[in-house]
Amino acid sequence: MNKEKALDYIQNHTIIGIKAGHQRPEFLEIWMVVVQNRIFARSWGLAEKSWYNTFLEDSTGEIQCGETVYSIKAMIPEDVNDLTEEINQAYLTKYNSDHNIQYSRGIIQEKHVVKTMEFIILK
Repeated sequence: MNKEKALDYIQNHTIIGIKAGHQRPEFLEIWMVVVQNRIFARSWGLAEKSWYNTFLEDSTGEIQCGETVYSIKAMIPEDVNDLTEEINQAYLTKYNSDHNIQYSRGIIQEKHVVKTMEFIILK
């Protein structure tokens, strides 16, 4: 199934392509983690025209895992507060190389935690 292939790719690759909404012509490379067989990402830049804010207006988009593109729906998970510690640990574990560690420690700070989004594979 597509979901399992996407989960495997995301677990084994540090950079994943994302396209939010219908206006963006190119994929943006971001960090994603898998927790409880679900896909999560947090906004780093916090910009007004970020992928995060675009998804708040239009929940449809795509993720690119290598050569494969998956249609997705983005949402703020209802149980995000229950999952925050697991998501934090997933970031710290996955992005633990010397050049990434300062960013993984940063992305678990509250200003990024509140920008957590989940991606649901549609097909």
